[in-house]
Amino acid sequence: MFHPRRTLRALLPPLVAGLALTALPAQQATAASTLTNGGFETDGSGTATPSGWSEYGDTGASYTESGGRDGGHRLSHWSSSAYRVETYQYLSGLTPGDYRLTAWVRSGGGQKSAHLALKNCGGPEQRTDLPVSDSGWIRIVVPVEVTGNQCTVSVTSDANAGNWINVDDLTFAPGTSGLAVKGADISSLPKSEAMGGVYRSASGGTGDAVALLRSAGMNYARLKVWVDPADGYNDKAHVLAMAERIKARGMKLLVDFHYSDAWADPGKQNKPAAWAGHSYGQLKKDVYDHTYDVLHALKAQGTTADMVQVGNEINGGMLWNEGSTDNWPQLAGLLNSGYDAVKAVDRSTVAALHLAEGGDLEGTRWWFDNAVSHGVRFDAIGLSYYGYWHGTLHAFQTTLDDAATRYGKPVFVAETAYPFRLDSEDALENIIDLDSELVPGYPASPTGQTRWMNDVASIVEAVPHGRGLGVFYWEATWTARTGNGWDPADPSSGNGWENQALFGYDDRLLPATAWFRHR
Repeated sequence: MFHPRRTLRALLPPLVAGLALTALPAQQATAASTLTNGGFETDGSGTATPSGWSEYGDTGASYTESGGRDGGHRLSHWSSSAYRVETYQYLSGLTPGDYRLTAWVRSGGGQKSAHLALKNCGGPEQRTDLPVSDSGWIRIVVPVEVTGNQCTVSVTSDANAGNWINVDDLTFAPGTSGLAVKGADISSLPKSEAMGGVYRSASGGTGDAVALLRSAGMNYARLKVWVDPADGYNDKAHVLAMAERIKARGMKLLVDFHYSDAWADPGKQNKPAAWAGHSYGQLKKDVYDHTYDVLHALKAQGTTADMVQVGNEINGGMLWNEGSTDNWPQLAGLLNSGYDAVKAVDRSTVAALHLAEGGDLEGTRWWFDNAVSHGVRFDAIGLSYYGYWHGTLHAFQTTLDDAATRYGKPVFVAETAYPFRLDSEDALENIIDLDSELVPGYPASPTGQTRWMNDVASIVEAVPHGRGLGVFYWEATWTARTGNGWDPADPSSGNGWENQALFGYDDRLLPATAWFRHR
């Protein structure tokens, strides 16, 4: 783990503990229309107040030092005692309109608060917490609408002894931002409701889960479809019924084709029983016919799919063994059959390819390089990213940015989630149930779950050239209900995921749903 240079601290003034940061001194910084010294290169190491910037609070905890992201120096906040400090710059002469603050950040975590803010810009303060990342720099974006002619850019820490942040390469320029997709997978909902599942607002009132999520800001729903599931759920009929509920609430729809009778993921891509023994040529027709059948039925009832996944977490291919990545020409043929069916129903529907392991740069490159070289057609790239399995936030951002740039396609998080507690509500041990399994800096609590979602969304929003589409939370409604377990063939199977839903054990909407209003 990185720590700022301790030796510098002995040279800085003593701190004033507990100083409130509720107001700024009147315009101490030089007025400017653009950020001055956003890379902190003007003064060199050890500068207590970098040129162009002002400080407020325990100012000895704010300084420049060597080790910048893209240059020689960076801004750091650190102290051996608890501290509260703000490093800020006042901008004037701005033309009213939309602006974006972009910054590269690192944080060891543990602070009461560590964030970037844009304030006094004519509207509400726009604040973004710094993701916990001591392994590499992360780029984040904070949007703001300037309605007057001024704005204040602020870096603030309210920290315990030894907590640190690094900030570098800040820019403030005209531009818009925001995520088009603020979604969740709610495939489990029909079966949960059939088994007596109840969903409540944050205040405790009972309601329709789709309506509750929509009122929280969700604008996109994801539904998986299986060919002939053992329990009858997640089939074509249930997708059609759910699509009507989703579209009636003004939301868009992503249909996730597994091309299986049950779960398809990197460890299993089993053919549906009805397709067993089919030749490769027949399997291509099976993929086309099944995809077309479901999507055409959706369009016929007025609920056209807005996005489609041709396969689910297909790192190793699909419809094994014929569609394994051991045989890319055949896999490409199957994927293109799905793509062709999507476009035959509606040319405007986005056809996406979906991999797991969102922090695996080399694996993602290997897969999509092969897909491109074999002529696979696709419109967007979806990645699953679970921080407790798939690498650091820095690794995730690196992979996401690379995919968007390398293949020139929009990217999105097809699945992510985080626990709000560790204990189980049913008899089945949860998939994540130990402190040692958690991402450092993100506790298994409503606060930790909320912060995780905000930080993942910030990373997607910062994808260059506006290619970050958004995020889907995985299985927001999969609360613990007897009969709605993991195994569709076993009604007594437990859940294992209820501690990562977006409804708590009291059935109430959790605070993490605030990420739907992320921007």
